[in-house]
Amino acid sequence: MVAKKGNQYDPVKALQLIESQFDMVQILNEEGKIVDKDLDPKLPDEELVELMTRMVYTRILDQRSISLNRQGRLGFYAPTAGQEASQLASQYVLEKEDFILPGYRDVPQLLFHGWPLDMAFLWSRGHYEGSVIPDGLNIFPPQIIIGAQYIQAAGVGLGYKKKGKKAVVITYTGDGGTSQGDFYEGLNFAGAYKVPAIFIIQNNQYAISTHRDVQTAAKTLAQKGVAAGVPSVLVDGMDPLAVYVATRDARERAINGDGPTLIETMCYRYGPHTMAGDDPTRYRTSDIDSEWEKRDPIVRFRTYLEGKGIWSKEQEEKVIERAKEEIKEAIKKADAAPKQKASDFMKIMYKGDLPFNLQEQLDVYVGKESN
Repeated sequence: MVAKKGNQYDPVKALQLIESQFDMVQILNEEGKIVDKDLDPKLPDEELVELMTRMVYTRILDQRSISLNRQGRLGFYAPTAGQEASQLASQYVLEKEDFILPGYRDVPQLLFHGWPLDMAFLWSRGHYEGSVIPDGLNIFPPQIIIGAQYIQAAGVGLGYKKKGKKAVVITYTGDGGTSQGDFYEGLNFAGAYKVPAIFIIQNNQYAISTHRDVQTAAKTLAQKGVAAGVPSVLVDGMDPLAVYVATRDARERAINGDGPTLIETMCYRYGPHTMAGDDPTRYRTSDIDSEWEKRDPIVRFRTYLEGKGIWSKEQEEKVIERAKEEIKEAIKKADAAPKQKASDFMKIMYKGDLPFNLQEQLDVYVGKESN
């Protein structure tokens, strides 16, 4: 359809035509009912239970991490409650050989990809051992620089393509990340070279305190992929089935040589942006919070699974107790890690002999530490 207004081309109408294509995909609604049977992935019961288990586990981890942060036992922490479906249903699709490049809120995906929980706690504390990735684990530590992981993902994806690997790279950013230059550069590179990558925008509505409507005039964030020639989709990020299907299909296209996909997951974070002083009550009302709480991904998935007769309160309690116990053991293990010394950073920075000036400084620090 040509966008015309009378006998003139109408760029405004052209934009509206593009935006009208991005309806939000939803399979499981807020009442826990399937509303699109054609898109239903019809996962086996055991996989539905496993996905629910991971979501409940992550909600408990979030609650405990907030508590540990307030006790001074964790350092940097970005709450995840409300984003469990977006995070875990997308990771659930992945295979071991797939590579995750996370943002700082994306610790849950790393854990279920194989990152030990005690290492995640050390990373939060700024301990260098938290960033020493175990052999064979295809992840990077969480990225603090907003959007930088998008460029890195394009590079990893190109490497996979050149090596002919049947694997994908997946990366995450928030709605605020789409306002960064790195977002556009990484997406454009990946589109130009058709790399096997999945780019996920977790649109939780706020870049710290800035609402997404203030950041961009775009009606959706998904449509930003159009400019880079990247297939894009907008999904209900509180619906684990919709997120699963969108990511599954994106992975299949990627490993078949059809290039990257951009997925916008419409979701919400119930807590602050991070535990470093953000107060969401200064920019969000209780009415907005209450409206999004009705869409809670765990509540709707619980309702759905209970309706199928495959989930119960007793099962959930067992998951909660296991999560608490494993978190307790992981924090004890993190507490037992050797304390960092200034000399450690100099020793691990270089392989082989240090330059003479740094060796002199190292000798000074070692001398001070020995006293």
